[in-house]
Amino acid sequence: MELILTCEHATNHIPSQFEHLFVDARSVLQGHRGWDPGTLALGRMLQRRFSAVLFRTTVSRLLVEVNRSANHRQLFSQYSRSLDQRDKAAVLQRYYWPYRQRIEEWIEDRVAAALPVLHLSLHSFVPKLDGQVRTAELGLLYDPRRPAEKAFCDRWRDALKISRPDLRTRRNYPYLGRSDGLTTALRQRFPDPYYIGIEVEVNQALVGPASGWQQLKRDLAATLQATLEKS
Repeated sequence: MELILTCEHATNHIPSQFEHLFVDARSVLQGHRGWDPGTLALGRMLQRRFSAVLFRTTVSRLLVEVNRSANHRQLFSQYSRSLDQRDKAAVLQRYYWPYRQRIEEWIEDRVAAALPVLHLSLHSFVPKLDGQVRTAELGLLYDPRRPAEKAFCDRWRDALKISRPDLRTRRNYPYLGRSDGLTTALRQRFPDPYYIGIEVEVNQALVGPASGWQQLKRDLAATLQATLEKS
């Protein structure tokens, strides 16, 4: 199985020509709305461990949300939607379409060669949102209508239960795997079981040197390896 890793919210960087839009949004950029802390570090570790390919964004989701469809109302944030149509088109041409097209072309090449692809889209979530405490440390998001995705998440969750019984691992939490996103779009292009698209969600309370983050990354890699060996 060919492994591809992606980080749709790898950074909170804003290019200099758009910094004026975010003068009053510095704290927002540092928070979960600006990026997903920990995902790039996890992606790089898994890339080394599995000799996998890694694709990552280079701008904040608050400039353009590459994990949304091109017609989604949240494609541009409250800070960037004031751009005129020419500037929006330029942002899409430079940051949105190339990112998604490179990933799609990489998968297309493997599927055309009858090589099944496992796509891990790496994300992290805040422990508490809108007053609600999230009741999981890890989430595995998939489309329940695709048997290969469900089976893979079941096996990975079972491996995590054995390796890390202290962590609550939930399926399709804190979001639904069928919601609009990159994996959802790719499922429309590539059939099950040749494309298995899983979004991995890590609670940001576990991201950081004082939270056992290094050990968690190693455990995620080890359980992923065990799951792949059973697939």
